[in-house]
Amino acid sequence: MDLDAVRTFVAVVAAGRFQDAAVDLSITQQAVSKRIATLEKTLGARLFTRTARGARLTTEGEAFLPHARELLSAEARALASVRTGPLRVDVIGRRLCPATLLREFHEAHPEIPLEVVTLFDRAAAALRTGSIDASFRAVVELPPDLDAQWVFDEPIELLCGPRHPLAGMSSVTPAELAGHRLWMPGVVPGTEWGAYYGTFASAFGLSIDAAGPNFGTEVVLDTVARSAEVATLVPTGARLLWPAEHDLRRVRIERPVPVYPHSLVWRRDNPHPGLAALRSYLGQGTRANDAWHPRWDAQPSQTVPRTG
Repeated sequence: MDLDAVRTFVAVVAAGRFQDAAVDLSITQQAVSKRIATLEKTLGARLFTRTARGARLTTEGEAFLPHARELLSAEARALASVRTGPLRVDVIGRRLCPATLLREFHEAHPEIPLEVVTLFDRAAAALRTGSIDASFRAVVELPPDLDAQWVFDEPIELLCGPRHPLAGMSSVTPAELAGHRLWMPGVVPGTEWGAYYGTFASAFGLSIDAAGPNFGTEVVLDTVARSAEVATLVPTGARLLWPAEHDLRRVRIERPVPVYPHSLVWRRDNPHPGLAALRSYLGQGTRANDAWHPRWDAQPSQTVPRTG
């Protein structure tokens, strides 16, 4: 049996639509349809019924689902039984706080080989195939074959140039950002960070401008420094450097404090010993009750952030 086709079947079940499964697997929708058709031919049964709301499992599909998951689990166990190598962890960006956490983990546990990668929207597929062991993500929806541990809530702040109207403020409320141009060309629709900032903008009546090619952080910083109208939003833990003459200002956002919910996500049957060490290192604690979280934040109010 073609395990890629089985993997695609499980991905469609998790995503609910062929199109969304294609994004998760980093393949085309046509490829998803072809794999499902091949699997249905092999099984001699129809697995999905397409509706206006997406793909719905048939009776035969529901019967096959637990066996499909077991096939993929067996594949993962087989690969793990002969696998040697570093703990591979995905981060959205190497300048962001999760990357700093991994560096600190490596310093605390130098005996555990570690490899840091940036896969962006390909991370979910890489977790399922076992090519990475974990990923730092904001959990929008958790498929049944993955598990997650909340790590920490990172406050978001305003970054603006010295001539911006809010440059002299020590803090602002989200409502006070309304009417100001917030330029964020790295906010890509369909990504978790796109969902986060889209929800934040909608909640407080803000306008986030993602237009224009994304030439990198340095270009955004240069533009913000020169402008009296353009500002951007950045996580407080982002490691950003700029020339002294830019005189950029970090302005806290309060009442409420918007936070980006970082979680560690991994495949449930991943046996890598370094993963258990990383999860333990990330510690335990309680989420803040006075912060703003996106409504789709799937993590419970009390779970596991980093300590010490």
